[in-house]
Amino acid sequence: MDEVISVDVAILGGGAAGLMCAMTAASRGRSVLVVERSNKLGKKILMSGGGRCNFTNLTTDPEHYLSDNAHFCISALRRYPPTSFIELVEAHKIPFEERKHGQLFCVRSASDILAMLSEECRDHGVKLRTRIEPQSLTSYDDQGGEGRTRYQLCCQSPDGRVIVRTESVVVATGALSIPTLGGSDQGYQFAEQFGLTLVPRLPGLVPFMATGQLKAFCEQLSGVSLPVTASCRDQSFTEDLLFTHRGLSGPSILQISSYWSPGETVVLDLLPGHSAKELLLEGKKSHPSQNLLSFLNAYLPRSLVALFLRETAGIASNPRLAEIRNAKLALLGDLLNGWQLKPAATEGYRTAEVTLGGVSTDDLNSKTMEARRQPGLFFVGEVVDVSGHLGGYNFQWAWASGFCAGQVV
Repeated sequence: MDEVISVDVAILGGGAAGLMCAMTAASRGRSVLVVERSNKLGKKILMSGGGRCNFTNLTTDPEHYLSDNAHFCISALRRYPPTSFIELVEAHKIPFEERKHGQLFCVRSASDILAMLSEECRDHGVKLRTRIEPQSLTSYDDQGGEGRTRYQLCCQSPDGRVIVRTESVVVATGALSIPTLGGSDQGYQFAEQFGLTLVPRLPGLVPFMATGQLKAFCEQLSGVSLPVTASCRDQSFTEDLLFTHRGLSGPSILQISSYWSPGETVVLDLLPGHSAKELLLEGKKSHPSQNLLSFLNAYLPRSLVALFLRETAGIASNPRLAEIRNAKLALLGDLLNGWQLKPAATEGYRTAEVTLGGVSTDDLNSKTMEARRQPGLFFVGEVVDVSGHLGGYNFQWAWASGFCAGQVV
């Protein structure tokens, strides 16, 4: 026999945006049901930030977000800024710390954030259900006098079919990134069903894969990391780079990957903040008898210097600085500050931290996240065409968009 549930608000997805929306709506006295298809809530919260959850950033300016409409995120981020979430964290006495670039992390564990959200939901009477797979969503006009649009959601649970009747539906299903944590295209399917436009999706914040000589280069340096400036198109990020046996990773690579397209060149400055040419020429004057490898090892990992000189700069021996012509030192300096390489591809959604693109912001109200032409249907979090940089920006978008929808559902 079917289980029938009637609530004011049904939220599809028990991740960051869904739980924030649920607790916000329930705090207004709305009856709320969260349905999560996986076996537990907040899987992406638990794995984020190396298990410490980089839950927000002190600066959430629009330039830290990618979207076809760069201004869409402004309203939500102003209505629910980082300070609002920080106040919630402090009220639950969760210890946190600030790291570089304004990133805030839990001191103990990401589970503190999930426990906080779950507690807020329970305290306000939210019904939380896991292992429930939404299968169909239909709308109908309420004939009871108000003439409002209502929804019926049909789901499958281990115990049988569940039918949910509701006034408002919030799609907080996440996106395609990291399918092992529940990523799927279900939210996009519901968007298309109700006539919303989709911006093409791509993996973002994702490592690069290499082939040929570059792959061999990376394999030999697997595990080596160093600060670099990675650039592509008109974007640059100065963060650590990590060589892997598949290619390139680390924060600088994850950041620039969101701006890269197949076939494009990525430029790496291996000595950010320094003119390598000036360093080498000055080194030749002050330490003429020092060999090149030892000189550069003061600035870069020795294994990288040795391989770079041999494979990229074509300097097989290890000459003293005095033995190298100034013109050759200048060329080497240019290479160190502007190493051009072409990744073969990204690692794709399997390891991508976000999905670029999604439900078009043209079809959503920026203050409420409601579909403009479908009353009572809302889209929040990663399913929307708003993607943040690395550093807590995507969580802040989840909190803000979830809050805005929760205020009106």
